[in-house]
Amino acid sequence: MALLTVVRPLRVSLQQHSTRPVCRSFFGYFQSPSPAVAAAAPRRSFSNYLVTPKELLEALKKSPPSPISPEPRVIPLCASWFLPNDPEGRTGLQVFREKRIPKARFFDLDKVIDKRSPYPHMLPSPKHFAEAMSELGIRREDTVVVYDSRELGIFSAPRVGWTLKVFGHPSVHILNNFRLWVDQGLPTESGNVWTVECGPYPIPEMDDAKVASYEEVREVALDYKKEGAEGVQILDARSHGRWTGKAPEPRPGLSSGHIPGSINIPFDSVLDPETKAFLPTEKLRGLFAKSGVDPAKPIIASCGTGVTACVLETALSEAQYGSPESRKVYDGSWTEWAQRVAPSESLIREEE
Repeated sequence: MALLTVVRPLRVSLQQHSTRPVCRSFFGYFQSPSPAVAAAAPRRSFSNYLVTPKELLEALKKSPPSPISPEPRVIPLCASWFLPNDPEGRTGLQVFREKRIPKARFFDLDKVIDKRSPYPHMLPSPKHFAEAMSELGIRREDTVVVYDSRELGIFSAPRVGWTLKVFGHPSVHILNNFRLWVDQGLPTESGNVWTVECGPYPIPEMDDAKVASYEEVREVALDYKKEGAEGVQILDARSHGRWTGKAPEPRPGLSSGHIPGSINIPFDSVLDPETKAFLPTEKLRGLFAKSGVDPAKPIIASCGTGVTACVLETALSEAQYGSPESRKVYDGSWTEWAQRVAPSESLIREEE
């Protein structure tokens, strides 16, 4: 059965008040090319999920995000995002305007979400995802390299990269990282207005096997320490203070603590303290082993809202630690958990 595709008019600009290009006028649907035709299209790819600044620069020279060329392109995608309690009040769009990779697009993590959900950053519907990709001028055959702000190094880009993989984008990578890109003196641009060519993006199917639901995590928590339990491991990427319940959550009114049996691996522990790039493979493997993570057992990554959980998922992937088929991300994470569990269930624990 052919996929449906969102069709948008061409050429739109990001104005000062916008977070991403908005295609006006109509949109409709048409059949996307057959899988055989799509597979026949040439594709430029990187050897690894994590891409160095030098590798991205060379790829952009060979396959720039030109609006004219029908060939697959390399598209830098800025996914900068800051916590709501950021001490400097920064926003992703602000830092995108201040300094970005030339011709990059901006993926707004606060906009491309399930707007019906009471929880932040829940995955959007396939149709909403396709609309966002269309408005960003990204084609399914393009190679997308997601990157973060220079200020944070690695933070929210893995979440957007994971989202693209959940919706089956064939070629997606993470820049490791924009801080190094800037420090190495590679090209940047700034400003409020840029132009893209909007185009069709097929409405995909969601890969549910990559996503852990509240019900699934609750079952794991209820089985903790029970004989015969499957041994699913929950990794929590929040700070140790939030995990123990001694530090507050950044969202007012939300209790801190942790899911019973979860293993606390703060997301910044998998990053170099200076460059904020991912640690080398062997150091990542050593860190997971020292933390008691068994690569032979299923793993669910969690955090505050499902953002930095994807930092751990990316680190697990880079370290080849655990089977990709048995690793998931808890989409709702602690924000959903703390609001849904009943007090009588004792499913919010403090330091044990």
